[in-house]
This record gives sequence, structure tokens and C-alpha cells, in this order.
Amino acid sequence: MHKDSKIFVAGHRGLVGSAIVKNLEAKGYTNLVYRKRSELDLRDTAAVTSFFETEQPECVFLAAAKVGGIIANNTYRADFIYENLMIQNNVIHQAYKAGVKKLLFLGSTCIYPKNCPQPMKEEYLLTDTLEYTNEPYAIAKIAGIKMCESYNLQYGTNFISVMPTNLYGPNDNFDLEKSHVLPALMRKMHLGKALEQNDWDSLRADLNKLPIEGVDGTDSEAVILNILKKYGISGSSPFEGGQEGGPVHVEVWGSGKPRREFLWSEDMADACVFIMENRDFTDVIPNGSEVRNTHINIGTGEDISIKDLARLIQSQINFQGVLVFNSNNPDGTMRKLTNPKKIHALGWRAQVSLEEGIKRMYSWYLKQTTCDSETPFSVRL
Repeated sequence: MHKDSKIFVAGHRGLVGSAIVKNLEAKGYTNLVYRKRSELDLRDTAAVTSFFETEQPECVFLAAAKVGGIIANNTYRADFIYENLMIQNNVIHQAYKAGVKKLLFLGSTCIYPKNCPQPMKEEYLLTDTLEYTNEPYAIAKIAGIKMCESYNLQYGTNFISVMPTNLYGPNDNFDLEKSHVLPALMRKMHLGKALEQNDWDSLRADLNKLPIEGVDGTDSEAVILNILKKYGISGSSPFEGGQEGGPVHVEVWGSGKPRREFLWSEDMADACVFIMENRDFTDVIPNGSEVRNTHINIGTGEDISIKDLARLIQSQINFQGVLVFNSNNPDGTMRKLTNPKKIHALGWRAQVSLEEGIKRMYSWYLKQTTCDSETPFSVRL
């Protein structure tokens, strides 16, 4: 890529896409192209075709996707496989037709088998059964990897796939039904802290920015307490049949035993830009007659239990209440740790620790809930 290369960032308002834009701008790239979903629906083949024919980008970051946590993945299975396949198929195919010089496709480490050996190496792809709760999403992402490989082999394109571990950071999704574990826990404990301090101004400000099932800061205390209880935030309130003055409880999905790896989104963006600037598909072709597993894991190589993650967030937020681990809910895969040796060999390593990242993310979150803008801070692709 050159500083004046025309670069299309698909999903520029999302967690990774916004970080990629920030990284590119900081490095002096001046010809960035992006569209809001209302302006360009990437599921619409005709619209995507017209966009590429008109704009003719030289490079593409495909960071747009339908994403969510374990509840959303298991509930909206059809949506996750359909929408992600449509986005990928349209963008990758039209990038080929428009003669795009380089494309980076972002997937997820959920592509690996449920009982994958740890840490997960790229060559473990398609060696066993996928985790059931996110199988549709994983299959879509696997299809994206194979699509990039296949277009490279048949048409000589330069399309690279990267598989990030669990990401978190500015512009994350804090919708309690659809978010991933880290932002969900952060918001639940933020609301729990406000509840234990009887800080209704903060509670209402948060709900005005991001209502929960239509409940916002203008609703009554009883309505707000009921919706918080539904999502595992139980205050000491007469509305709940408890005694005032008792501790606030925040429920954590599952037993807390599964281990997860987390990567700061701006580290991920830096890895993406590094690859687009310095590496090509030919750099990731393995030895042998068959070209497989050309994707690149992006991670830290370190993990933490969900229980310890929850306690770390609790400490950073200074929530004094009780964490309740609900083992009636499924844990999902017990461990998902990437082996990042390939990206290390290519010349890149993560820089931001989990503790530092949580500090930065909560600081960002507080600014969003206290700013004067009426625009919700939950960013949609």
C-alpha cells in the first residue's frame, strides 16, 4: 500500500474497522473510502457491484461482519450464516472483478474445532467438529478463508485471511443480549456499581445511550430494575422482594471455568495494517503440493479464565457487589488459545496487556455515557 492508495475499509464503524481507520490515518494514508450501512448494504450484490465499479479501490480491509456473543450466535443462527456469507461473497468477488491489488479478510478463531489441541495452530482447521453454539458463524468464516485461497490460486489475486482471537476496545458492542463476554461484563458491572451507589443519574444516562429492550432512562425505577434483573443485575430493592442495603449481584454466564484469550482492538488494527504494508499471500503459502491453512492467527498467546476476567473487570471498575456464576448456562468451548508463532515470524507482536486494555476501554466507555450527544454509542456496522 502507498500513502495515496485508494483503500476501502468495509465495516469502518465497527470495533476493528474503526481502529483500522484510526491506524491508517495516523500513518498518513489520505485516500480512505468507506460507507455506512445505510449507504451501502454489503449483503446487496447489485449495490456492492456498483460500488466497486464506481470507486475502483486498490486495497480492501474486509472488517464488516455480523458478530455477537454466545447467546446471539446460538439464537440467530440463520442470520449469522446468511449475512456473513453474503457480505464475504459480494466483497471478495467484486474485489477480484475490480482488480483490487490486495485484500485482507478478517475472520475469527471460532473456526477451530471445539476440542482443538491448545494452543491452536493454523493447521488444526477442519480437523474435528465445531462448537455447536457458533457453528453457523464459524462455517461462514471458514468459507471466507477458502474463498480467498481459491481466488488466489485460480485468479492470481493477493487476498490474505487473518483470524483474530477475542477482541475488545473502543466502539465495542455493549448490547447485553448480543455482546461478547468482556464488554457485557463491563457494562453489567458498571450498571451494578451505579445501582449499589444508588446513582440513578448514571443508570439513566447509560440507558439513554443504549436502551435495553426498549427500556431507557425515562422509565420508572421499577421498570429499570426489572430489566436489569432479567440480565443478571440484581439490586437490593423492594421491587425484587429483597431488603434494602444488601449487596448487588451480577450474574456471569456459565461456570467461569472456560479460558479465553483477549486482544486489544487497536493492536489488531496494527497487525492488519502491518500485513497489508509488508506481507503478501505468497509469504503464507506452506510447503507441499496442497495450499491449505494460509490464514494467520492474530493473538497474544496468553489466556485467562472467565472467572478471573470477571474479577479483573470488577477490580478495575471498583464494583463492590457479588459475582454469581450461573452454571445452568452453557460454557461453550473450554479453552481457545491461539498459537501466534506465524504472525510473530512475519514480524508482528501484540503490545497492550489485558489489564491496561480494560483500563483504556472503561475510560472510553465512561466518556460515551457522560457525553452530551444524543447519539447512542453502540456502533453498528
